[in-house]
Amino acid sequence: MTYQRYVALGDSQTEGLGDWDGSAGYRGWADRLADQLAEANPGLQYANLAIRGLGTAKIRAGQLEPALALEPDIATVLGGMNDLIRPGFRAAEVVADLEEIFAALTAAGAVVATVTLPDIGKIAPLAKRLRPRVIEFNARITAAADRHGVLVADTYPHAFATDPRMWSTDRLHASPLGHARIAAAMSHLFGLPGSDDAWTLPLEPQARPTPWQATRTELAWIASFVTPWAYRRLRGRSTADGRTAKRPHLTPVTLP
Repeated sequence: MTYQRYVALGDSQTEGLGDWDGSAGYRGWADRLADQLAEANPGLQYANLAIRGLGTAKIRAGQLEPALALEPDIATVLGGMNDLIRPGFRAAEVVADLEEIFAALTAAGAVVATVTLPDIGKIAPLAKRLRPRVIEFNARITAAADRHGVLVADTYPHAFATDPRMWSTDRLHASPLGHARIAAAMSHLFGLPGSDDAWTLPLEPQARPTPWQATRTELAWIASFVTPWAYRRLRGRSTADGRTAKRPHLTPVTLP
């Protein structure tokens, strides 16, 4: 199957945080996937509507109509983590937002893909209490995807998804290696030339940190990321404030 218009919807992961390219800002898995799509589909045009900090309700409200107006024949939809880590999380409501996006895009003729969330309790031990939320979210998102013929890259069962090397120091955003793995998973879902299931393989083993090293890492993470996040929440602020999509219009992909 050939594609002409790729539109990415979502939050900071799709925007590309954690994958700084050193010159033009954040790259991210969606940009990487766009390159791979363009290699197989010369002339592909790509838009990225994702904005960091958004929950699924705001993704639906702010990105669905613009996405439909771009008439994509291929789309990716990722969201839910910002909702999951906040008080008052309701998986049914969060997934209902995403399912509305699935339904509209597939009804418009787009091939759509999404990703399940990893076990964040293995990424950040202090987040272990959120594991039941992740399990419920993944079950609901998979069922919603099945109802609308949406492709799903299921990361939760795979050890690589919780390997520290897959994550940036804030443990919320994928590292460059993590973004590359997500792009590879999507390429495999879409059946792009040269893609395979190697994205599911674990990384090479590495030495485990000592208890002291692990404790020091946890304390540094709390000071550098958890505390500022909590402070923003108390002030009613969001990293989305004042931001717009980095690529709101369909434009040709320039291959590196």
